Amino acid sequence: MNVKAFLLFLLFPFSTMAQGYAGLGGSAEGFNVPQRGYEFEFPRDHGPHPEYRIEWWYLTANLIGADGKEYGIQWTLFRSALRPFESNGWQNPQLWMGHAAITTPDAHFFAERLSRGGIGQAGVESHPFEAWIDEWYMRGDDFDTLSLAASGTEFSYNLSMSATSPLIFHGDQGYSVKSTDGQASYYYSQPSFDVQGVLKLPSGDVPVKGEGWLDREWSSQPLSSDQIGWDWFSLSFDSGQKLMAFKLRGVQQDFTSATWIESDGHSEALPNGVMQFNPLKISQVAGRDVPTSWRLILPDRGLDIEVSAQTPNAWMGTRFEYWEGPVRVSGTHSGRGYLEMTGY
Repeated sequence: MNVKAFLLFLLFPFSTMAQGYAGLGGSAEGFNVPQRGYEFEFPRDHGPHPEYRIEWWYLTANLIGADGKEYGIQWTLFRSALRPFESNGWQNPQLWMGHAAITTPDAHFFAERLSRGGIGQAGVESHPFEAWIDEWYMRGDDFDTLSLAASGTEFSYNLSMSATSPLIFHGDQGYSVKSTDGQASYYYSQPSFDVQGVLKLPSGDVPVKGEGWLDREWSSQPLSSDQIGWDWFSLSFDSGQKLMAFKLRGVQQDFTSATWIESDGHSEALPNGVMQFNPLKISQVAGRDVPTSWRLILPDRGLDIEVSAQTPNAWMGTRFEYWEGPVRVSGTHSGRGYLEMTGY
């Protein structure tokens, strides 16, 4: 790690691990906090919200190669603020962190970038939309048609994406509660992108196509102080229906939430306790016990599925380590999706 990256890491507010996972339960003093009844406005809300402490733009995609193999990709840009105001140059309080990955049937490649705001190295513009850190980017004339690029020492990708469904707003019209104490975020998704492009791997170039899911979320204190991690699923079924579901693991109790999405884009928010999450298989990943197969049950929808990691070793060995990779779905519903697990 070079000196600049080390100093940035020391300043990064997520490093307060005692305040919930990655400091996400830390104090929101001085920052705005989400409120019910927020009126989303676009393209404004595709851009940054510096009056809130934490924010991200999060894209995952399940892809099929011209070689017939299954691949997954991740592109994420995180923003975190040291203080709730804006300034220029190195005095800017915004910190940026980018993660990118490709998961193949037998390998996982990832990279990370860090930047301080105010110097042009990273940022987000709402219209035309552009999110970038160094040479990595997600951009387009609008939020429905985007191009995507990222690279690491052993991989890169260039992809184009076109939205095929409306935005989905989670929780109470985008107000997503995360704990019984009332911590919340603003959270919406574009769960249906047609994706195509090329992956560059040590074995050569692979043309791919498939489906992507983009999450947008911001808050100032999205977790309570005793929540130590989460298990988050974005699943696309062969029926055309979709499911977003997460379990936040607490020292005393867990908290769950989900959104059921019909093939026509109609969605229903499912409150705490409705979804059932049961680990089925534990794998040794990066020296940790990680559940790489799950049983998810939603009785009201007749859903009883097994969600299994395509590549169990999809570990993100970044500053704040976590598991992130493509999954296959079987049972009452079949399909594919993505799973993120933190705090293991």
